[in-house]
Amino acid sequence: MTEINKSPEFYHQKNFGYKTFKNTQKEIIENVLAGNDSVVLMPTGGGKSMCFQLPACMMNGLTIVISPLISLMKDQVEALKTNGIEAEFLNSSLSAEAEMQINQKLSQNKIKLLYISPERLFSSKLIDQLHLYNVSLIAIDEAHCITGWGHDFRPEYSQLNVLKQNYPNIPVIALTATADRAVREDIVEVLGLKNASTFISSFDRPNLSLTVLPAQQRLKKIIEIISKYPDQSGIIYCSSRKQTETVATKLNEAGFDTACYHAGLDQLVRNKVQEDFINGQVKIICATLAFGMGIDKSDVRFVLHYNLPKNLEGYYQEIGRAGRDGLPAETVLFYGYGDVATQMYFIDQISDLHYRKIQEDKLRRIQEYAEAQICRRKVLLAYFSEHAPNDCGNCDVCQNPPKYAVGTTEAKMALSAIARTNEDAGMTTIIDILRGNAVAGVIEHGFDKIKTFGVGRNISASNWAMYLQQFIQQGIIEIDYRHRNKLKLNAASVKVLTGQFEVQLVSFETIKKRNEALKQKRKEKVLFTDPDDELFEKLRILRKTLAEKAGKPPFTVFSDVTLKQMAEAKPTNILSLLDVSGVGEHKAKIYGEVFLNEIAAFQLKRNKKPSKPGDTHQVTLALYRQNKPVSEIAKERQLSEGTIYSHLLDIFTNEHEAIDVFSFVSPSEMEKIREARITLQQTVQLKPYYEFFNGEIDYNKLRFALVYLDREKQETITI
Repeated sequence: MTEINKSPEFYHQKNFGYKTFKNTQKEIIENVLAGNDSVVLMPTGGGKSMCFQLPACMMNGLTIVISPLISLMKDQVEALKTNGIEAEFLNSSLSAEAEMQINQKLSQNKIKLLYISPERLFSSKLIDQLHLYNVSLIAIDEAHCITGWGHDFRPEYSQLNVLKQNYPNIPVIALTATADRAVREDIVEVLGLKNASTFISSFDRPNLSLTVLPAQQRLKKIIEIISKYPDQSGIIYCSSRKQTETVATKLNEAGFDTACYHAGLDQLVRNKVQEDFINGQVKIICATLAFGMGIDKSDVRFVLHYNLPKNLEGYYQEIGRAGRDGLPAETVLFYGYGDVATQMYFIDQISDLHYRKIQEDKLRRIQEYAEAQICRRKVLLAYFSEHAPNDCGNCDVCQNPPKYAVGTTEAKMALSAIARTNEDAGMTTIIDILRGNAVAGVIEHGFDKIKTFGVGRNISASNWAMYLQQFIQQGIIEIDYRHRNKLKLNAASVKVLTGQFEVQLVSFETIKKRNEALKQKRKEKVLFTDPDDELFEKLRILRKTLAEKAGKPPFTVFSDVTLKQMAEAKPTNILSLLDVSGVGEHKAKIYGEVFLNEIAAFQLKRNKKPSKPGDTHQVTLALYRQNKPVSEIAKERQLSEGTIYSHLLDIFTNEHEAIDVFSFVSPSEMEKIREARITLQQTVQLKPYYEFFNGEIDYNKLRFALVYLDREKQETITI
């Protein structure tokens, strides 16, 4: 049951500081509030949590959130508390005293959201006592864990069907970032959901750049990439524990603040590493693939894969941990055939033939992604049944489109070498044969005596490696992963050798151009030529200081997106600060003054005249004096309308005569607001006025009117 006369928009702004919803958030929230079951498929960073957190604020009872990891619970509970929302978690990290206090809060109906793992739900008596706590909603996060067809099956999740059996009238919302049709159907069936509505948001994350690089010299390339992101967070995924330790050690030696994370470490060590990363005390994590599931850290600027993941679902979820704040982030996958062989080895250990075949198919699909010569985003989205009509322009293929050249001669050289070794050589040996390198492995097998020895010595080894990879991608050469990656011929090979098929290669010039462009891009440093960027960095430092004092992650104070909007809008009072996306009433009350002081100090240093609007305000004023509407000024200046209104309000506050208030507020509206001030018996808070007029007078009009009326009475607004 929801509170009367309070809309989702009201709570979205009041508690979380957002004016608009993402994707299908609003439809999902309305479905939940109507008491219906829901299945939500939304990409990482798409705003899944809001789909149950906001209804929880609106409902009278308790919302139970089933979550798989302690880290996820802690992050989300911390963020909710920072927004002034009563939330707690129950897990093994709590002391007996802390758990007793939470149980007492539960019995007193003082908790809005309770996070708990499925294991703890069943091991405690809570599963049988939900009826005592007025539960209004059950949210099941990471719902793909419920089925063996998913990529992260957890047996405990399959027992959650008892929730609907025991409490059929409580609505359930199941959420996941990765689920194909079979997994979605299993979620509904296993949980026993009734007439559930399924919501599928776009999987497109346009802020993520997608790049695949050859596996050679990975460490050197990684250093080039992360050098672009001083004092920024990133994750490097490795397939083995040893690799995480090796890479972390090398990066620390190179001067980068790095830690490793894998299951072989002591639990206390893992917890410490994860906490340090979330809180920004460690910038880079080298981790095995389990790291990061459910971590609610919005400011990860890069995710690198040292090895090929085993499927696209896992890869998509892992790269989704970058750029959750919507700002640009970089993802790079290093691809080598040795990684494919490693994955095939593990797949071969699967006893269930049907399941083994599924995993082989999934591995083949991520190989296709890594080897693609078309827009990578198209390949990735197609896997999740989403069609992308246009190239993305933000992947390595789009940024350097391939040009093709005839490569039949080179292909015949390689195929002949493979044939004359009786298909008993791997890629490195074939390159040595073509290049005429009389190394031990070649001489030992007598390969230096075959006719094709040295036939391709005028082509460099790196070029041959690229050409052989393309021959494999085109299907004229195969790799036998089960026999030490030996190169094999097939029917297509015969057609090339007999002149029935002409081979097209991406020209080496194109590959060279692409690699040079990527290398230059990786070397680019962040330079703060724009004063807004300089202010953004100052606000980040302030945020970090405040977060460290409070013992919480910096992004729970304000996200990077919010700080960037502050740096652009430069609010001068609480009213204009509340106009910044991500600033709700609770955060404005706690942090508003200190951030406004930082902005004012920056403006003072920059302009030397803090009481006067800056140059950017004068540009806005000049356009306003040309009788241009705000929408046109915003378009011409390439700023948001909110920023333009903020400029004009600052000018009106400091130079009253410069702005005609009645160009924004009609005389009749001014009188209504004047009367409302008397009725409401207060002068500064906007929301009571907005609600008083049922939204018919918008916030911008209210701001101008209140400043005008205060000036009229020669009052000073105090917040």
